[in-house]
Amino acid sequence: MKSYNEKRDFSKTKEPRDEPSKKKNETPIFVIQKHEATNLHYDFRLEIDGTLKSWSVPKGPSTDPSVKRMAIPTEDHPIAYADFEGTIPKEEYGGGTVMIWDKGTIESNKHDDKGNLISLEESFKAGSIEIILHGKKLKGGYNLVEMKGGKMKGNWLLIKQDDEEADARRNPVSTQDKSVVTGRSMKQIAKEDQNQE
Repeated sequence: MKSYNEKRDFSKTKEPRDEPSKKKNETPIFVIQKHEATNLHYDFRLEIDGTLKSWSVPKGPSTDPSVKRMAIPTEDHPIAYADFEGTIPKEEYGGGTVMIWDKGTIESNKHDDKGNLISLEESFKAGSIEIILHGKKLKGGYNLVEMKGGKMKGNWLLIKQDDEEADARRNPVSTQDKSVVTGRSMKQIAKEDQNQE
């Protein structure tokens, strides 16, 4: 979390500070934030070990199991970041508009050879996460797999599991473009933030 704090000037940005929190969600959460910074991307964040482990997904998540999306790891974010929607000043790190595109709860769906459930913390450390998302836009199983070799080493892949929620014809990134919290578009968020300055 040190990296998160060092990159931000909290006198200029409305992003939440990383402050120690005793609050732990009963069920771990996830949030996907649409982020129009230098390039438009989706920040995929999972609550693991008291923080939001984060990946930048340039093309956004897919509901098609045959599609593998690049997921580039970024710094951990505080749990409170799951509620952040607004505009980061242009001169600040990550400057641009942030929308809460989807959010909900997660559960681990990874098992060992004996059928025992593996925790999210263990899965993350092993570089292979299997989860079930209970979101408003995304539901069902997803895998995050760390690439161990080649040019893309250190990056991850986000892949939809082939389950009842899989749908190759659906493209939520292009068809569902409003915030699940406020119902606003990216333009509305940017405009309303500008009007409040």
